[in-house]
Amino acid sequence: MHCKDIVRLMHHYLDEEVTKEEEMQIRSHIATCQDCKRHFQELKRTIAFVQSLSHTKAPEGFTDRVMAALPKERRKVSFFDRIKRHPLLVAASLFVVLMAGSMMSFWTQGQERFEFSAPQAQNIKVDEDRHMVIVPAGRTVEGDIVVRNGSIQVDGDVKGNVVAIDGEVYTASTAHISGEVEEIHEALEWVWYNLKKVFNSLVSS
Repeated sequence: MHCKDIVRLMHHYLDEEVTKEEEMQIRSHIATCQDCKRHFQELKRTIAFVQSLSHTKAPEGFTDRVMAALPKERRKVSFFDRIKRHPLLVAASLFVVLMAGSMMSFWTQGQERFEFSAPQAQNIKVDEDRHMVIVPAGRTVEGDIVVRNGSIQVDGDVKGNVVAIDGEVYTASTAHISGEVEEIHEALEWVWYNLKKVFNSLVSS
């Protein structure tokens, strides 16, 4: 079983939604995979920390003292007054919400289709059967390579980012990647990746 499948099972396990067989698969995998074992332990520590907070109580009379220390409200400010005061903030928030919505929609629409984008197509090889994009040793691709529902094997040079959406990035000892290497497996990661890309393009323009 692949690591990404085990990570998904971990979340179901922590929600107590796995079968005994799935629990055994998780335990068998983390016994041999240190990365997954470390991730599993971090998840358990986080949940334990959050649960411990629920037992923490404020000192007696704390709420009353805080409320008494608050300044008296002079005038109620309506929701529309706040919007009028911060039009740029509202516009930016609306943009983020709409962008996130469209990205989530795009994520669900392309769940199965293998596709990729890369400059200088003559410097790469595509294995349609394995859903694999390959940058051979000795070849250089100038620009970003993005593969969806497939994986990327980099043996040569990439002067840009390498992104695998619902796939894996494999690099050989001969590989050199000047940009970021990202593997996106969840819808929220996909939204964050696109928002970051839009922001970077606005900053660089």
